[in-house]
Amino acid sequence: MDGTATTTDLDVRLEKHRTELTGYCYRMLGSSFEAEDAVQDTMVRAWRNYEKFEGRSSLRSWLYRIATNVCLDMLTAGNKRARPMDLSESTPLTQAALSPRPDHTWLEPMPDNRILPTVEDPADAAVAKETVRLAFMAALQQLPPKQRAVLILREVLAWKASEVAELLDTSVASVNSALQRARATLAEREEHGADAAVSDPLDEEQQKLLDRYVKAFEGYDMTALTALLHEDAIMSMPPFDLWLTGHDDITGFMTTLGSACEGSRLLPVQVNGLPGFAQYKPDPEKGGYSPWAVQVLEISDGRLTGFHFFLDTQRWFPLFGLPLHLEAEADEIEKGV
Repeated sequence: MDGTATTTDLDVRLEKHRTELTGYCYRMLGSSFEAEDAVQDTMVRAWRNYEKFEGRSSLRSWLYRIATNVCLDMLTAGNKRARPMDLSESTPLTQAALSPRPDHTWLEPMPDNRILPTVEDPADAAVAKETVRLAFMAALQQLPPKQRAVLILREVLAWKASEVAELLDTSVASVNSALQRARATLAEREEHGADAAVSDPLDEEQQKLLDRYVKAFEGYDMTALTALLHEDAIMSMPPFDLWLTGHDDITGFMTTLGSACEGSRLLPVQVNGLPGFAQYKPDPEKGGYSPWAVQVLEISDGRLTGFHFFLDTQRWFPLFGLPLHLEAEADEIEKGV
């Protein structure tokens, strides 16, 4: 490469692919931060080796080859990121205890705008969102790394078997076999109901449901919240391995171990192709509100079937571009709230 103009041109060409590559690496790794590290490593390798790129494939295909190799290297340790529901049985409220596990245990949330490129076809946009939802992501993590890559490239990104075979330096027959095994594994894990009816964009009834949820949660009205929850709704709180099933245990937890969340404020976020909220709870020391969780909601048949609280706010809130403090509003100050 010669000259600033050429360097700048390559920068622009590489950056055009950052969001879709981040989505790919996120599906492969199940980690927000590892995905961004993998993409940065991909960009650096592409930069250093661009003169060796002979143009036998498109720049996009070449970047995916590099990104796949980076992810496969990162996955050699064999750890599979998961949700609390993948690791243990549901805990009855009477036995609830908050036991954390290390960060690398958990499937991590991701803002939509970091992993979902803008596409013109609404059907394509809907499919992209479906393939970053928590249930699908958790299923992906159960696949061996190469099967995972084949499934994502073939089913999510719609690559041809021959293109995937070339990228992985293998045969079409091997790709088809890996895809068949991956599909079988996912079919065994298929979860019916969870976020099955979330439309894109949300329809009027779903938006009303979210509005009622915000009112119930901010008002800490357990009767109103119970009316919104499916009887088999699930609540989880990584990094704690505890998860609860059913509206009675969920609301019971919220009024006991979780009672400090009373008086919280919610700001909407788009996360993992699903509706979500940034939760701030009252800060008795500084006043106003401090970050507590990124909430991810799952909806089916007019009810909330799952809500998942990701509690590591020092990591998640900057990732989502969220402030680390909210001031109390004027009417609250006047009331002495």
